[in-house]
Amino acid sequence: MKKTDKNHIAVVGAGNWGKNLIRNFFELGALRAICDENHSTLASMKMTYPSCELISSFPDLLARRDIPAIAIATPAETHLELARLALLAGKDVFVEKPLTLAEKDAGELIALAGKQKSILMVGHLLQYHPAFIKLKELAFCGDLGRINYIYSHRLNLGKIRREENILWSFAPHDISMILALAGEEPESVLATGGNYLHKKIADVTTTHLEFSSGLKAHIFVSWLHPFKDQKLVVVGDRKMAVFDDTLPWEEKLQSYPHYVTWENNIPVPTRGIPERVSLPYAEPLKLECEHFLSCLKSRKHPLTNGEEGLRVLKVLNAAERSLEENGSRIRLNNHPSSGAEENYYIHPSAQIDENVDIGAGVKIWHFTHIIAGSKIGANCSIGQNAVIGPDVTVGRGCKIQNNVSLYKGVTLEDNVFCGPSAVFTNVINPRSEIKRMAEIKPTLVKKGATLGANCTIVCGHTIGSYAFVGAGAVVTADVPDFALVTGNPARQRGWICSCGHKLTGKYICPHCGNKYVLKAKVGLQIRK
Repeated sequence: MKKTDKNHIAVVGAGNWGKNLIRNFFELGALRAICDENHSTLASMKMTYPSCELISSFPDLLARRDIPAIAIATPAETHLELARLALLAGKDVFVEKPLTLAEKDAGELIALAGKQKSILMVGHLLQYHPAFIKLKELAFCGDLGRINYIYSHRLNLGKIRREENILWSFAPHDISMILALAGEEPESVLATGGNYLHKKIADVTTTHLEFSSGLKAHIFVSWLHPFKDQKLVVVGDRKMAVFDDTLPWEEKLQSYPHYVTWENNIPVPTRGIPERVSLPYAEPLKLECEHFLSCLKSRKHPLTNGEEGLRVLKVLNAAERSLEENGSRIRLNNHPSSGAEENYYIHPSAQIDENVDIGAGVKIWHFTHIIAGSKIGANCSIGQNAVIGPDVTVGRGCKIQNNVSLYKGVTLEDNVFCGPSAVFTNVINPRSEIKRMAEIKPTLVKKGATLGANCTIVCGHTIGSYAFVGAGAVVTADVPDFALVTGNPARQRGWICSCGHKLTGKYICPHCGNKYVLKAKVGLQIRK
């Protein structure tokens, strides 16, 4: 367990938001140093906080053993490098939202914090607002009933950024709150928006989330709005609740005992009298800073830890992708990125559809898509930009290299090797204007077979056990067990051992000594 002193925090970045962190950590008696590369900014900080040290060099700060924790309030594109260096230096780290810009980078920080046994916390401020804390209590205790719908508005005519769009500037807080209330990650994300002030930067976006439980949510954010509107509405089947952060403190959270009944198969709304929910007064940012300090002392995971930051980041990136694709629906891969329970690894950029069975020890890499109905056996390795499915079965221990597509009708048995850009077909006479999915011809690749790079397997054939298809070969007929084939069309050039070495004329492996016997219409079999 790390030991900390009372004054143990350094804030990195003394800009607009950094000033707020500095003030709160100072008032809590925990601020030791302020780090900023701008000397004029440091000079102004010295006027307000004369007892705090001023540090202009981040490496110098990292070298300070008497400052074991830092809070990072710099532009989002710097978060990864600053947080990574701080964790490597053994520091506990608070990072303002978003944790990083890329999911793989967030995963790297989470893993590094775990390895270093360091605290990693993300600044999702509204999770610490007394109104939202109470709202969560109402939701979790069942006071609202089953939650059917959540929506949030975060609108203003305020500072318009050029380093990020409105989605990344305003939406992280709302996504964080919605995920906390939902208790699950969304199955899909759809976002639309408009770029009015700059052709490449969205000023207004609406993001729609759908969850497997049936819950739906949407987030409307804009910095082109005539007045400030910060509202979270939760619709349950017993009551509704509204958290309006623009209202006076005593009115910020209100419960509406409205509900809908059915009469003669027609929905009939019933309205109740709105009720103000009493809240203890406390500044949310101070509560957030206190929580970080408490975690430093107890060594417990923060409420908004790295994993929570990654969940928010997944939704942000899916929404950004949907915006770029003109509002297309993006299905999320909700399998754990490190396979903590299932014991497999899926890269964050991979897309895994519903109804996919993935075995233990599987590794699935960048931009690969596994389509519904497919089964991946244990300990498989699937490279970048591969497509598998729908309804494809891959056996145990297979290695599928980059740019391989396994379409419906293809089956791989155990321990099959597919070289880079190996090609499978599944229809013998395709035409673009004629649907022929009902005419799929099955292809079976049997146990231990190797398919070389850039080979093509024409559908309707079987590749025998431990057969070896050479690079660039075009297979137009069945390949016997242990056969070595090359060329276009592929022709048999000999026999090959299960260890991958070519056999001699007596069907003996010169490498491992295995002996084989030739069986008609089958190929070789190991001599017992």
